[in-house]
Amino acid sequence: MDAINALVAFLNFVFIPGLSYGAQLALGALGVTLIYGILRFSNFAHGDTMAFGTMVTILATWGLQSQGVSFGPLPTALLALPIGIAATAAFVLATDRVVYRFYRRQKASSTMVVIVSLGVMFVMNGVIRFIIGVDEQNFSDGARFVINPQEFRAATGLAEPLAIKTTQAVTVVAAVIVVAFLFWFLQKTRTGKSMRAFSDNEDLALLSGINPDRVVAVTWILAAGIATIAGTLYGLDKSFKPFTYFQLLLPIFAAAIVGGLGNPLGAIAGGFVIAFSEVMVTNAWKKIATYLLPESMAPDTLVQLLSTDYKFAVSFTILIIVLLFMPTGIFKGKAL
Repeated sequence: MDAINALVAFLNFVFIPGLSYGAQLALGALGVTLIYGILRFSNFAHGDTMAFGTMVTILATWGLQSQGVSFGPLPTALLALPIGIAATAAFVLATDRVVYRFYRRQKASSTMVVIVSLGVMFVMNGVIRFIIGVDEQNFSDGARFVINPQEFRAATGLAEPLAIKTTQAVTVVAAVIVVAFLFWFLQKTRTGKSMRAFSDNEDLALLSGINPDRVVAVTWILAAGIATIAGTLYGLDKSFKPFTYFQLLLPIFAAAIVGGLGNPLGAIAGGFVIAFSEVMVTNAWKKIATYLLPESMAPDTLVQLLSTDYKFAVSFTILIIVLLFMPTGIFKGKAL
């Protein structure tokens, strides 16, 4: 029985949080790798693009809730997502027209465009804080659990209750749908094939009659949609705070680089590598160890390698190691 309790504790504190967090990072890394693979620069404003989309979704959610609209056991924010995606897509397209297009036509180096994206990041961050403030916002509603811990404990008689939050289940399901749609779009549609051709060889794609402006616009729209979904899912699962999304930029880029920058499959794999690494290193293993070890060997400390305050140090360390020994990532993306 203790072994089963240990398994349930592992699911509660490691596997399920790692799975949902990994799905969020994977979606964030997909947006980064899409921009890098097609537009040829690392978009440091991506974290704030996620925050902007989430902010609009929150405002739309509050509007729906004020009208008495809900989504039953699911979060109302899912109904507001299309509004957030549309607003974010419009914002990034306007940003591309006002800012990035000039540097693209000047054939500016990728380093120059990265610096420009830093400026865009600071502007977006200021706009977001001005509109919604700097305080933490909780906008999740609907049923709290898919598997209620008290009901699970009563049904099984185990000491350790299994808890699966609705937001965690929604995150994983939504991530699967988004990834499936993106791969279908890139592989099966004419526009997706044009984007892949543009990414592989820009000059040859232009000679083949591919419209570069259309490819750029579709890329920004896809990246904005994925960023909004990723940011909203993260905000539902944790909470929304503008500065948190700025901090997410490190694990998201680490995920993209670990998997292989420019490789969508690598972005997904990298997201889960970073997420489970962070969760496992910062998890307090005392409870699991207590179930598995004899009472005389039960640990007195938390058995925690790092405090959760230092979780981003894990992704930073992994990022440095990968850049030093495997700069193209696990799936052989494009070297920095």
